[in-house]
Amino acid sequence: MSLFERVTSVEQLSPERGRSPVGSQRDRKLSFSPLPGDWDPPAPPQHAQSVGAFEIPRSKRICVCFLFFNGLILEAPIANDFHPPVQVIIAVIYCLFAAGIVFGYAAIKPVLIREQVYRNLCTKKEIDDGVRVCYDQEVRLNFMFTVAAVGTNVAALPIGAILDNYGPRVCGIIGSLLLTIGALLFAFAWQLPFDGYIPGYLFLALGGPFVFISSFQLSNAFPKHSGLILALLTGAFDTSSAVFLIYRIIYQWTNGTFWPKYFFLCYLVVPALILLVQIFIMPVASYKTVGELVRQVEESDEAFDDQMDESTALLRDERRQRQQSVVSEITDLLGSKSGGKHLKQEERKNKISGVWGAMHGKNVKEQVFSPWFVLITLFTVVQMTRINYFVATIRPQYEYILGSYEKAVEINTFFDVALPLGGVLSIPFIGLVLDNTSTLFVLSGLVTIATAIGVLGCLPYTWAAYANVCLFTLYRPFYYTTVSDYAAKVFGFRTFGTVYGFIICLAGLFNFSQSGLDALCHKVFHNNPIPVNLILLGTALLVGASLCIFVGISSYKIRRDGLEHEAEYAGETVMPGAQSPERL
Repeated sequence: MSLFERVTSVEQLSPERGRSPVGSQRDRKLSFSPLPGDWDPPAPPQHAQSVGAFEIPRSKRICVCFLFFNGLILEAPIANDFHPPVQVIIAVIYCLFAAGIVFGYAAIKPVLIREQVYRNLCTKKEIDDGVRVCYDQEVRLNFMFTVAAVGTNVAALPIGAILDNYGPRVCGIIGSLLLTIGALLFAFAWQLPFDGYIPGYLFLALGGPFVFISSFQLSNAFPKHSGLILALLTGAFDTSSAVFLIYRIIYQWTNGTFWPKYFFLCYLVVPALILLVQIFIMPVASYKTVGELVRQVEESDEAFDDQMDESTALLRDERRQRQQSVVSEITDLLGSKSGGKHLKQEERKNKISGVWGAMHGKNVKEQVFSPWFVLITLFTVVQMTRINYFVATIRPQYEYILGSYEKAVEINTFFDVALPLGGVLSIPFIGLVLDNTSTLFVLSGLVTIATAIGVLGCLPYTWAAYANVCLFTLYRPFYYTTVSDYAAKVFGFRTFGTVYGFIICLAGLFNFSQSGLDALCHKVFHNNPIPVNLILLGTALLVGASLCIFVGISSYKIRRDGLEHEAEYAGETVMPGAQSPERL
């Protein structure tokens, strides 16, 4: 989930420090593409051009579903006859069933073990000894999840470019096809002449981001409620991990008769419905951002001149009425012609962060080789590895730590429920924390919570296990959102796709180290996970502390430079009576 957590519909771009911005910056378009290019890109193909929300008849923009949308409209092609809020609801629903189902691995892993997936890798001695899960079987199952986790993160690289050039509909269709391939491979893996489980799980992982990221642009049609829409989509992503939990419950209730083949064949309904709604309901093009709408208002204000004759008077009058209607509709969307309220709110948040604009105006190479990038990348690599390793190994870890398979199953079951629930519950608080506290405070909180999780994960007590799971499920979405928020504030939206995509891609590739951690745990430490947890804890603490120290020093310098800049350009203010000495 990573690249997808925190996106704002009010795009901003700060100029280099000490220089005045040239022209308006509100009309700059936020790009999802991680591939570098000109900031003012060439016009996209006609089929991918965005359409203003106001271009749909008012009668079709009345929200009959949720009152909180206040009649605002999704920016869909004029040909769409569906209520735009319906598009948001549909997107939330299909993200709920497809966006991040592979992260429910801890829930489906016991099913795969019971179905003896990769049991053929066990030695005869292990089978004769009645080993529940042999070493090679455990490693191969975990490797399946590792490949899927890496694929989810690396997929951010091409998805952004496809979304920018071909629009959200094409992304959604590609996602539905990938989900279909993954479900079919997983359903018939036991009959295939090759290992179909790993590629099947990988395709399921790749399909999720395609349908999820392409849904972000729906928030731009609701500027007043963009945060709410993004929260709904993010919550759907986190909750989607419960799909495998629900299946495992059904599997256990049917005593294994509803085996994986039946489930994944039934699951084909999901990508089929996604394909249909993408073709017939969802918009072809991404929605215009606040900046683009504001620019359209400004252009409409300058669209008329004073020269008019009798032959053109009627035409110009009709055009003027149309333009005034457009301005009125956009004003309804923004709350004001200039969108000043939104911009002021963003400026306040940026000032509070303490790091806003640290690397704005720099090229990608300068940003990538800066300590800002290196430290956050190392932090992301370590934390993402810890998170995915824990998801993949929670049951065997607690089976050893608590010395009881039954207790480990209880912890695993609690984790399966808490993982999606924690993501949903933490969403409102994450936004409040990021918007109202400094980046240093947020990073320090992450390091502190990560350290507490590491300590709790080594204690042989049941209460510590439950506390660890609770903290972990709340920490995971907080961590992912913070990294994307950091990238946007430090590096800016001009290079956001490239820099953030690079961070997540590197972190994803390093997740292959999980196989090494599995080998270390089983072969060197004889199934004892505590030494591995301590190694990860120490590494995370060292990298996290270094990042916090650097950000603290840098934010202090940024604040000091800002004060010096204001003092340098501050105008002189004459005290009352200073020009009239006789009054003294």
